[in-house]
Parts: sequence; structure tokens; C-alpha cells
Amino acid sequence: MNRVAVLVGSKGRGSNMTALVRACRSGEVPAEIVLVVSPRDDSPAFETAQALGVPVVALSPKEADYAGRLVDVLRGAEVGTLCLAGLMTKLPVEVLDRWPGRILNIHPALLPRHGGKGMYGRHVHEAVLAAGDLESGCTVHIVTENYDEGPIVLQLTCPVLPDDTPETLAERVLALEHRAFPLALKKVVEGDE
Repeated sequence: MNRVAVLVGSKGRGSNMTALVRACRSGEVPAEIVLVVSPRDDSPAFETAQALGVPVVALSPKEADYAGRLVDVLRGAEVGTLCLAGLMTKLPVEVLDRWPGRILNIHPALLPRHGGKGMYGRHVHEAVLAAGDLESGCTVHIVTENYDEGPIVLQLTCPVLPDDTPETLAERVLALEHRAFPLALKKVVEGDE
């Protein structure tokens, strides 16, 4: 069984993490979420992980030797795949080198459009609307050293409606994310079998 860690951000509720945990526990994805890493122990996602009964570690990217400590924590949990769900900081090269092609991120747009540094959350949906795109969605991709540039694993789409606001579009895209991330993780771990 593939052992997976989810790295969450400091502000999100952890809804994508929750979708991954549920998909693994139901057997939909042949993997187990064995660890959640959060930048803070008072983040909503940290609390959600605790409520789900998933081991959780607080490790701030601002800490001394963050890279070494993160690698040690992940190795200690015998993690084979990492999923980024709301993490806003770039992963250290030591992590990228240790798990090449085994780190997935979810992005709330159809990459390669509307990706890169600063393109997260509301900013992405505002950019989609400003561009007049007729379609949006989400992308799960392999993490590389550059923001949102890794190979695409899976995309799901939804229409952009004439009366959409960043909030209404975000709501539809988030529902797609909750489907896409487990599907992409399944695709990656089943590729191991």
C-alpha cells in the first residue's frame, strides 16, 4: 500500500486533504494517508487532520534546517508520495530530489493558463474571468522547481458562466478539485503496481 503525506497550507480548511483521506479510507484510492504536515499547529487544516485521526506535524518553512527536518519526518513515516493541498511555499530541492515525480499539487485553473507565482485562490479566478475564458477547472500536476510547470496528471473542467464572480467560480472549481485529486493520486499509485 502506498504511503502518502499531505502538505497543507496555513490558512485553508483542508477540504482537499479531507477528500484524499476519505478516498483512501473508502478504498477508492489504493493508498493510505499516513501524515499531514502543516506550517502551523493552529491552522484550520491542522485541526481538520486531527479530527480525522491522521497523524499531523507542525513544521514551518521559516524554521532552521526546514529542508532536513521535513525530509526526516517524511522518511520516518515511510512516505512514498506527497500531495500538496494549499501549501504556498516552494518545496526545498532536497525534497524534490528525494521524491522525483512523486509529488502532486492541485491548482484551481487549467494549466498552463493562470499559473505561476502569485496565482492562487481568488487571484486565479479573477484572472480567468478577466481573460474572458469560457472554461475553467482544476489541474493536478507533478511538482518541479518552478511553480505550476510540472507535467499534468489530470484536469477536470467546468464552464465559466456569464454571471460568475470569483466566489461562484471558486465554488464550482473546488467541487472539481475534490474529485480530481483522488483520481490523480489513484492514477499515480496504480502506476506503481
